[in-house]
Amino acid sequence: MSTLGSTAVRAATRTIAHARPRTLATIRRVRPALPACSQLLSTRNYATTSDIRSSTRSTVVQLLSNIGSKREVQQYLSHFSSVSSQQFAVIKVGGAILTEHLQTLSSALAFLNHVGLYPVVVHGAGPQLNKILEDSGVEPQFEEGIRVTDPKTLGIARALFLEENLRLVEELERLGIRARPITSGVFTADYLNKEKYDLVGKITHVDKKPIEAAIQAGCLPILTSMAESRSGQVLNVNADVAAGELARALQPLKIVYLSEKGGLFNGDTKQKISAINLDEEYDHLMTQWWVRHGTRLKIKEMKELLMDLPKTSSVAIIHPADLQKELFTDSGAGTLIRRGNKVHNATQISDFADPEKLKEVLVRDREGLDAKAVVDRYIRDLQSQEFKAYFDEPMEALGIVLPPRQGASMAHLATLTISRSAWLTNVADNIFAAIKKDYPKLMWTVKEDDENLTWFFDKADGSLSKDGEVLFWYGLGTGEEVQELMQQFSQHGRSMYGDINLESKLQKAARAAATAVKNVATSAGFQQQQARAFSTNASPLRVARRTFGSAQPALKIRTYATTTNPNPPLGSKNKSNDGPSRVALIGARGYTGKALIDLLNRHPNMDLRHVSSRELAGKKLEGYNKRDIIYDNLSVEDVRQIEEDGKIDCWVMALPNGVCKPFVDAIDQVGGNSVVIDLSADYRFDDKWTYGLPELVDRSAIAKATRISNPGCYATAAQLGIAPIVPYLGGEPTVFGVSGYSGAGTKPSPKNDVNNLTDNIVPYSMTDHIHEREISSQLKTPVGFVPHVAVWFQGIHHTINIPLKEEMSSRDIRNIYQERYAGEKLLKVIGEAPVVKNISGRHGVEIGGFAVHSSGKRVVICATIDNLLKGAATQCLRYNEFEGIPLD
Repeated sequence: MSTLGSTAVRAATRTIAHARPRTLATIRRVRPALPACSQLLSTRNYATTSDIRSSTRSTVVQLLSNIGSKREVQQYLSHFSSVSSQQFAVIKVGGAILTEHLQTLSSALAFLNHVGLYPVVVHGAGPQLNKILEDSGVEPQFEEGIRVTDPKTLGIARALFLEENLRLVEELERLGIRARPITSGVFTADYLNKEKYDLVGKITHVDKKPIEAAIQAGCLPILTSMAESRSGQVLNVNADVAAGELARALQPLKIVYLSEKGGLFNGDTKQKISAINLDEEYDHLMTQWWVRHGTRLKIKEMKELLMDLPKTSSVAIIHPADLQKELFTDSGAGTLIRRGNKVHNATQISDFADPEKLKEVLVRDREGLDAKAVVDRYIRDLQSQEFKAYFDEPMEALGIVLPPRQGASMAHLATLTISRSAWLTNVADNIFAAIKKDYPKLMWTVKEDDENLTWFFDKADGSLSKDGEVLFWYGLGTGEEVQELMQQFSQHGRSMYGDINLESKLQKAARAAATAVKNVATSAGFQQQQARAFSTNASPLRVARRTFGSAQPALKIRTYATTTNPNPPLGSKNKSNDGPSRVALIGARGYTGKALIDLLNRHPNMDLRHVSSRELAGKKLEGYNKRDIIYDNLSVEDVRQIEEDGKIDCWVMALPNGVCKPFVDAIDQVGGNSVVIDLSADYRFDDKWTYGLPELVDRSAIAKATRISNPGCYATAAQLGIAPIVPYLGGEPTVFGVSGYSGAGTKPSPKNDVNNLTDNIVPYSMTDHIHEREISSQLKTPVGFVPHVAVWFQGIHHTINIPLKEEMSSRDIRNIYQERYAGEKLLKVIGEAPVVKNISGRHGVEIGGFAVHSSGKRVVICATIDNLLKGAATQCLRYNEFEGIPLD
């Protein structure tokens, strides 16, 4: 193992979990390490079997989501579960790991077992054996790196191996994990060279039955590397060799070598090698001066091993603390070695050996009306223009790049299609690395619900979202280049450089087809139902992900910039401070924080100065273009000092309930004049604070306030849905609320576990929810509230049952609402019941339905709101009313 460098610290570079490209020259940068998960399993709370069994698979998956995106965890877990149990992974454990990191190793193995995985563990005990021999005055003997094993050494080694095996098994069972020691009966061997090495074996056969029996009994198989000859003689076998032969027999997806160093290191850069793609890099790698001795032998052995395994198999060299990160994230942890696929190129259609195969690949995962015809036209267009295609031999991954136009410097990734297997085997990274080598400046667009959105974020230097699409770019050297690109995208979307994007063409075809179907159905006299959306996403994995704020500019802004106002609203143009209002955001890791950063970035009179997040401290804030900002981890004392120095005009507290009081107290203690906006529920019932719901509260009071409590998301929609009818109430209204899982925050729980929510709806806090108190307090009448969470990401739907004290018609009630909310720019009263998908990603509230019972004494009204925008970030920004808020 090379020692030519120190371990590179990997850190996340986006506000979302991201994958890093696995290339030789790249320092691997990942999410924070997994102490929380490992420590959880190593505590006494897990000391009994009953405790362990009560920890469900879904709970562990949620914990894994702390180190990777939901997509990554679920994707890899599904991949590993797709094979028989013994084909998941072979894990080789060195003797030093057993001595120094036994608890870490046991916790990691226990964690895998909790998600139903059964790694096959084989261990050695070389360092321990060396020490025993040296303490006995016996000098260990090696020939060509192989231990010479005489009968005395073998006797000591066998007893030591049994002892170390038992230690690991007992530690696992202490954690409630069933483990089976397998110390013989698996490896059959002949003498490697009896005269030279004495009792050292060369494995000739691997019997899988003991391993299969252990797994069938629900036990982790823990093997020593000892073998027996056909005559029953015990023979010593190097643990690396035993792990390799075991892998050849089992054909696992992963072969993991646990190492204290955590990987191989580049001798020139001193950085950990992220990945080695043998098909692309082996010959070049073996010419490097630092690839020698143990490192050279290790790489050579890995290549020989992988040549005997399916192409889907890979080898990882990692530290035991990084086992989960290696297995369940795109970015991994140590050094990944795989055969990979060579990246081929084409610059004209005739370069493709099979043009029909090319068409099939382009249509793949884009099935919809007219998709094949659109692809045919797309290929004809390519024949008349310059392009460069990148693909692997089976074309599991294909990228098509249009070079910079005349006078420009930026290329356009017009098409990228990746199959499921290509994601899992990192072919996508190979394709993108090849593109980046040829094109130092590149832009591309994807749908904002693309499941692999975090992968694209990781590849980009910047991004912008608009109308369901996200623009990405890298390599732009000046602000002018970025500004021009953003303007083009804001105005034209994917068609900004002409109709050259396959996804754009397919979307147009789908829309045209849907319109045609609608027209035919209408002319035939059929009732037209809502048109079905056609998937034109390049990603084959269709799970809804995060939704981002619109990038479109506000059509018209409304401010309180009046010369008579003694306290101009924050961010208004006649604020006493000549410059933009200086804003600090405390608690920026959550979804609301991200949405607010996006809005502040586009606000004409607000300037973000500080962004504080404990988890992201030290990283660069992405998605904010007015200035470069590094995440802080501001303490209460830091906030006090900044306020005392007068460096901030507004503090936004985007913290969980019960957390922000010390920060507010620090501001108050120095007599701070800054505006404080609290997004939690901490001050919603404090009369000293102003409740910030502009549609129902005196706007001038909000504009003048310096302490503002932001209404809750559920509570905002519920109040707006009930307020106009309060004078006509004949009893207590009941709100049946359903939110997307972003409302449950980023901390993993059953309420944001997509697996748990799929085909499901989860009620919680069915009485006395904090929003029930908030709604009732503000409306000054009792209101029942029953919250639920569902599988979509963002958006809330309320079905509100309201008893009436007198008979009323649907028209009467709708007129009351229309009159009450006339002129409200962010509130729309409609006749039909509103639906979540029409409000998600938008900045207002829709109210409708108005279904009146046959008695005339009960009405059901529906309201929808985006919980991250109007339910949180947009609401916060509206204390200067409509500036910076895109209006429909």
